[in-house]
Amino acid sequence: MEACGSCGCDFDGLYKEALKNKDMLVKKSFWMFGGDGWAYDIGFGGVDHVLASGEDVNVMVFDTEVYSNTGGQASKATPVGSVAQFAAAGKAVKKKDLGAIAMSYGYVYVAQVAMGADYNQCLKAFHEAESYDGPSIIIAYAPCINHGIKGGMGISMTEEKAAVASGYWHNFRFDPRLAADGKNPFSLDSKEPSQSYRDFIMNEVRYNSLLRAFPDRAECLFEKSEEYSKEKYQHLLKLKDLYAPAE
Repeated sequence: MEACGSCGCDFDGLYKEALKNKDMLVKKSFWMFGGDGWAYDIGFGGVDHVLASGEDVNVMVFDTEVYSNTGGQASKATPVGSVAQFAAAGKAVKKKDLGAIAMSYGYVYVAQVAMGADYNQCLKAFHEAESYDGPSIIIAYAPCINHGIKGGMGISMTEEKAAVASGYWHNFRFDPRLAADGKNPFSLDSKEPSQSYRDFIMNEVRYNSLLRAFPDRAECLFEKSEEYSKEKYQHLLKLKDLYAPAE
């Protein structure tokens, strides 16, 4: 193309005109969108293959923590104690950590977001993922009709805010570019929980229905769920220190 600009051929004028307006040419952007049933479960092999490829592609996961489009079945994203199809007595094992799996590659941009909790962090994650020359994945907390939220889906943003404030969901970003610049690539964007974890889950039918049906089991699973959440936050704090550049 550089030679074409001075060779005097028929395309010389077109080349110079295109070069003059090069700021109007937009980089192609590739995004894949799916739910947690796809990303955590039946489509995980494909998602993992795409992320491992190193190609400049972006994956957006709407994490409803259940198979929302096929009847509300439990998925590997369903947390402990949550009621769903095939987990009528509450799921007994904890949620898969998709973000940790993606970060283990070291060259994948990874973010967990909840727009209702931190709008700026969410926008920053999308901007960073789009600008990153490599694979990226954004996992977004997504309230769902299957959750049975008291107040309905009209308060979804408020529910997202409560999820983060209670420590049920954690926002973070992992940007490999920062490591190359000698900076910490991991940013924990959630603060210490400031609201009751139990109050948050009791605001949703997927949890409070278990307490009515199987109260003893519910108490056991809810304790495990809160414990896992606290462990996850402590783990994220350790990651912040682990990725900190050596002084």
